[in-house]
Amino acid sequence: MSKVVRVHRQGGPEVLQFDEMEIGAPGVGEVRIDVEAIGLNRSEAMFRLGAYPVKPKLPTLIGYEGVGVIEELGPGVTGFEVGQRVCVVPRFQLGEYGMYAERTIVPARALLPVPPGLSVVEAASIWMQFFTALAIIEVGRAAPGDYVVIRAASSSVGLAAIQLANWAGAVPIAATRRSDKAAALIQHGAKHVVASEETDMLAEIIRISGGRGARIVFDPVGGPEVDQLAQAMAERGILFIYGGLSGAPTMYPHWPAALKGLSLRGWVASEIWNKPHRYAQYHQLILDGLAQGHLKPVIAKTFPLLQIADAHRYLESNQQIGKIVVTVK
Repeated sequence: MSKVVRVHRQGGPEVLQFDEMEIGAPGVGEVRIDVEAIGLNRSEAMFRLGAYPVKPKLPTLIGYEGVGVIEELGPGVTGFEVGQRVCVVPRFQLGEYGMYAERTIVPARALLPVPPGLSVVEAASIWMQFFTALAIIEVGRAAPGDYVVIRAASSSVGLAAIQLANWAGAVPIAATRRSDKAAALIQHGAKHVVASEETDMLAEIIRISGGRGARIVFDPVGGPEVDQLAQAMAERGILFIYGGLSGAPTMYPHWPAALKGLSLRGWVASEIWNKPHRYAQYHQLILDGLAQGHLKPVIAKTFPLLQIADAHRYLESNQQIGKIVVTVK
């Protein structure tokens, strides 16, 4: 038997329920792992609430990123071995499998070897953030001198985007709601910080960029401020909207987009990891970035598994700077 977290009804962190379950043997193409650490993602809180695009059949498993040790290989699994420590990458739908557990079964396609030099906690945190932030490189083609506005900059994905922008020679502008995180964001690589609730965000971005505007905006928030962001962009810039954290409708910013020839697009990290050639290429890029020191996971706080509800409360408090990791061992 294993302790497993499931959602029996959707709602706040209190609906995360511990169940004792028999895990059983892995099926074809699957492995059973002894979970050591779990990386939390904002999408999991939305899934728990019922605000995620995929509507689960309750009760449902939850969680899709972490680190563990392989206990058993299912039929047809090659390239891995029992006793090997592996990362679990979110290459499956939320609820299809679940990482919030002491032991669990996951598809072998979701496994990657743990990069050298990382602790278990760090290794549990890396793949979702860096593959998501790669939008600014893989599609946005961030280049030296480009101004890149990064909203929700204190999140793990935001910090990953700051690191990738710096690696590309671009100028990351961290957009956050209040200035209380400004010093930490500068410490983590932001060249400028704009506090959207305390200043005129449009005027600040234009000032910082010397009137040029931002060539790339990377935004998980959406909502009415998208029009303001579009006005702050350079001609033929690209605006990524990869989330809806504002909870408000996101209107198409017609006039700034039309007059400047902007590109607006959505983004999910599966655009890379569902394409084998791109996945291999950018997996290696992340490994190179980690090895060379351009990329480094930032851990905001850790919680033990028994405090999973508290971990979700902290996730939704927006206090964190970096990734929240839940430890199992």
